[in-house]
Amino acid sequence: MVNLEWYRTFKSVYKNGNFSLAAKELFISQPAVSQQIVMLEAHVGYKLFNRKSKGVEATEYAKLLNNLIIDALDRLENVEQGFRAKASDANRLISVGISEHLFSSLGSALIAEFDFIDFTFQENDALFELVNAKKLDFAIVTKRFDTFDTNIKKVGSIKLIMVASPNLEISGIINHIERMDLFTIEGHLNQYKWFSHDARIPHIKLFWLHVFNKKRPSMSLNYIIPNEYEMLSAVAENNGVAVTYNCNAKEMIESNKVQLLWDAATMPAEEVFLISRKNEALQPIFENIANKLQTIL
Repeated sequence: MVNLEWYRTFKSVYKNGNFSLAAKELFISQPAVSQQIVMLEAHVGYKLFNRKSKGVEATEYAKLLNNLIIDALDRLENVEQGFRAKASDANRLISVGISEHLFSSLGSALIAEFDFIDFTFQENDALFELVNAKKLDFAIVTKRFDTFDTNIKKVGSIKLIMVASPNLEISGIINHIERMDLFTIEGHLNQYKWFSHDARIPHIKLFWLHVFNKKRPSMSLNYIIPNEYEMLSAVAENNGVAVTYNCNAKEMIESNKVQLLWDAATMPAEEVFLISRKNEALQPIFENIANKLQTIL
């Protein structure tokens, strides 16, 4: 069976017209180059190079062989270089900023792609400032920032939904939601125990504004758990409802740990962006992260 290294050596000798130069290019000894060419000649059954006073000269069969293999060999080398670049990206330390409330659904997905990540938890404006100050390589944000010194790419969108504990009886309110009987729906919701990740209830306020067209929610907040994923875990283990990002609740809904109570059509989607400082070395990693996030969102 032919050794692909023989073809790699053949390519270098053919290009350089010299065994010594090929040895330097391939980081092997000149005798190793000579031996591989001899073995390739024995395999193909033709002499490939004639020795001259300065270097070697390709035979007509060598010219034919070069035409036959050069495209395939170049493609193999490009694949090899791509794998090496990916491995290099995975092995370098990168810094990624994200909201702690989106980490479990978005940030943690990057752990399988890279060996070393330094995560920072902040909100949109603070994350942008850290990237702009070159203190972070990348940030995942829900606000668009356009500056000369940063790259930005939309990677998807998220939406607020309402979820309920798995044992909570919701069939009655679902019927009212299907009929969009907002007055009755609001009355039902006021009877539930409410969970939030923030005492200011920003998610609930947005939901009430876009769905009920009211600036002030009528519900009473029962529990404040300052991490959205942990809040959802508490909802799953108790009886109550919460407003959360759909990406955070997706797996819990699919595994029946929580129930989807209301995915309101009037609730607008929120765009998610990946930002980074402009740096050619970071660009392949930027695209890798963007592609990964796009498969999730």
